[in-house]
Amino acid sequence: MILSTNYNPDVLTCLANLSNDEVFTPPQVVNRMLDMLPAELFRSKETKFLDPVSKSGVFLREIAKRLMIGLEDKIPDIHERADHIFTKQLFGIAITELTALTSRRSLYCSKRANGRYSICRKFRDEEGNLRFRAIEHKFVDGKCKFCGASESVFGKKVRTDLESHAYEFIHTDKPEKLFGNMKFDVIIGNPPYQLSDGGNNASASPIYQLFVEQAKKLNPRYMTMIIPARWYTGGKGLDDFRSEMLCDKHIRKMIDYTNSSECFSGVDIAGGICYFLWDRDNPGLCDFTNNFGGKKSSTIKALDEFDVFIRYPMADSIVHKVKSKKEKVMSEVVSTRKPFGLATNAEPMKQGDINLRYNKGWGKYMRSKISVGLEIIDKWNVMISYLSSEHAGQPDKTGTFRVLSTMELLPPGSICTETYLIAGSFNTKEEAENEYNYLRTRFVRFLIAQAAISQHITRGSFQFVPLQDFSHPWTDKMLYEKYGLTDEEIAFIESMIRPME
Repeated sequence: MILSTNYNPDVLTCLANLSNDEVFTPPQVVNRMLDMLPAELFRSKETKFLDPVSKSGVFLREIAKRLMIGLEDKIPDIHERADHIFTKQLFGIAITELTALTSRRSLYCSKRANGRYSICRKFRDEEGNLRFRAIEHKFVDGKCKFCGASESVFGKKVRTDLESHAYEFIHTDKPEKLFGNMKFDVIIGNPPYQLSDGGNNASASPIYQLFVEQAKKLNPRYMTMIIPARWYTGGKGLDDFRSEMLCDKHIRKMIDYTNSSECFSGVDIAGGICYFLWDRDNPGLCDFTNNFGGKKSSTIKALDEFDVFIRYPMADSIVHKVKSKKEKVMSEVVSTRKPFGLATNAEPMKQGDINLRYNKGWGKYMRSKISVGLEIIDKWNVMISYLSSEHAGQPDKTGTFRVLSTMELLPPGSICTETYLIAGSFNTKEEAENEYNYLRTRFVRFLIAQAAISQHITRGSFQFVPLQDFSHPWTDKMLYEKYGLTDEEIAFIESMIRPME
């Protein structure tokens, strides 16, 4: 292949990500985010921009390009224009010392802002307006009071000479003091997504919401951040954040990707990714667009219609039709975790008078040792796995969803561990079988998927699933007819949800 002599590849399109939790943002994604902002911001000498989580410097670099064009008539001399933009309009906080150097190299063309190769002539120190401070966690009772980091994972005794992941922007009660009470017009960035919390199986807690909340405290005119979409329906410690986001009328645009790889090539972020525009002075409805499988679907809507967020506009219509019947929903009958009070690691006993279903199979257990769920032990129970074989809101390689994983009927005299939930209890095997087959329909699994964006299936995942009369069986055809679904809505469900074997 012969390349043009002026071919100049952008190195920021080629950087390997730090991890799936600290993802470099491709320049094309940055520019789509910048396109949401009013164009006049890039034609004003007064507009101030802050990236509080700089990794590669790409956000500030792309803003600088726009300002260099937008201010050409106001500051004709290119060197004076660059000096003004870099010293008066662009500010950043790097997340590590290494990313500070990388970001300065991207923005100033020199890892030292005052170096001989820097394109800004006015800086007198090496960091310019792109700072990094080595911050320590403030541990109280084993957790950082600012970000919740576990002292057992991130404490000094554990992480000698390792990165602490104590991000300056969120480790202060007064973020306005970071740049001397400066008022920012735009805050933009791609924050770190989560931190290990010291739990089992590489357990981690989200932290991206802390950056969004901190940015709001600075009260910018506009904010745009790209974050995981798990907050739509669940996630550890995200309930308050979800409620606040859904009720925030200042979120005026949101772009959603069911598959994160459609936004970040080669990066798998469970539940997908989204970026949004927060507009301080113009509250109203949100212009929302979902991207899935190369197709876009858009709507203008209030985000707080339900206590979870439905990402597919077509699904909104279907859920409305179901809700219009005003029927009871299955979240009223599905059990909470530990339906019989037994943890995931509970093991069978050598002797017992009831049967135990646990994650390795079947065993015996003593009824006398059970104190929870006694009233349903002698019923026919429909059991489902708490963990899906895949992320319920995440398609497989075929672009379709299964949603539910293990499903079984527990005969009378049987119990299960925390690995499973009880979706219904019945006096007869026939009723239990009818509910079991109801849960296997595409219709039901589609409704579950709207409220279960992660791998966990909980009672709340069934909030849109109507209860039926289980004295007789149900099929997809019967359900489509009952709720008056159109051919287009049926085709949408069947294009997303694959049949269960």
